Amino acid sequence: MSKEIKVALLGIVAIALLVVGFNFLKGSNLLSSDRTYTAKYDNVDGLAVGNPVILNGIKVGQVKEMVLLPEEANRVRVSLELQKGVTVGDSTVASLSGSLLGSKTITLFLGKNTKVFDGGEELRSYTVASITDAFQAKALPVLGTVDSTLIKVNGFLNKDARVSLQATLLNAQGSTEALKNLLLMNQRNINQITTNMARLTADLNKTSAKFDRIAANFSVLSDSLKGAPVGPAMRKLNATMTEAQSTMTTLNRSLTDQKGSLGKLINDTLLYNNLNATAASTNSLLTDFQSNPKRYVHFSVFGGGGKEKKKTETTTKPNGEVEKETKTVTTPATSAVVTP
Repeated sequence: MSKEIKVALLGIVAIALLVVGFNFLKGSNLLSSDRTYTAKYDNVDGLAVGNPVILNGIKVGQVKEMVLLPEEANRVRVSLELQKGVTVGDSTVASLSGSLLGSKTITLFLGKNTKVFDGGEELRSYTVASITDAFQAKALPVLGTVDSTLIKVNGFLNKDARVSLQATLLNAQGSTEALKNLLLMNQRNINQITTNMARLTADLNKTSAKFDRIAANFSVLSDSLKGAPVGPAMRKLNATMTEAQSTMTTLNRSLTDQKGSLGKLINDTLLYNNLNATAASTNSLLTDFQSNPKRYVHFSVFGGGGKEKKKTETTTKPNGEVEKETKTVTTPATSAVVTP
């Protein structure tokens, strides 16, 4: 074999190795039996060749190629190289989503297929809105509002407004100086007020200690009352009140019962009338006695010596003997007899 043929074969092998190595570096394996599918997206910003294709959190393929389609409103056709064991069909969705770092991946969502693909078919595509897109959608109106606000503020801060603002600042500065001078002039009063507040605080601390002692005394009193035999005393008081109530009930029944003595004394009108008649008769008798005392009182005086009478006394001794003793008694010589 000539040298030219060897050089040619070596060049062909080198070119083949170069192509295989370049595709391998891109993530594509020319010798593999993976299947290729396509999906179309409106925007693939952040997606690159070699980015993974994910199924249930596991890499099952990679992005093989991206082609711009001017005839379809500049949509992008993305070729997906999937492993041979992954089964996709007409219900499979290739979702394009991004991460916080800006890189994007394609995630497969499988469903119930009515037709299973063998390779080369177009999968259904879906694009998930990224955080950047959401932020831009929210931030752009805000930025427009801020811009218009700044324009209004700049229009408001014209020459006259700036002069007024400077005058306001000067007045504020003058007020600050006046307040400072006022504080300096009343520094002694402020110090006195501070001292009084300190004394008041000390007095309040002492009063708080007294209140603590009072609370402790009340606590001791409460414990003493709690330990006192209040229950037996209350039971005795209840028994006494019950007995008094029973006594009052009996007395009330006796007073209202017309068959008893108290009831007759209170309720019998005949006794009342008799007492009134007796009192009237007594009054008449006393009146007549005062008017005619001789009609009721007589005096008789008997003269002569006294008379002697004998009196016998019988005494029984402890041994059972009976002793009789006769004594002589002398009556007075004069006696007054009052006869009605």
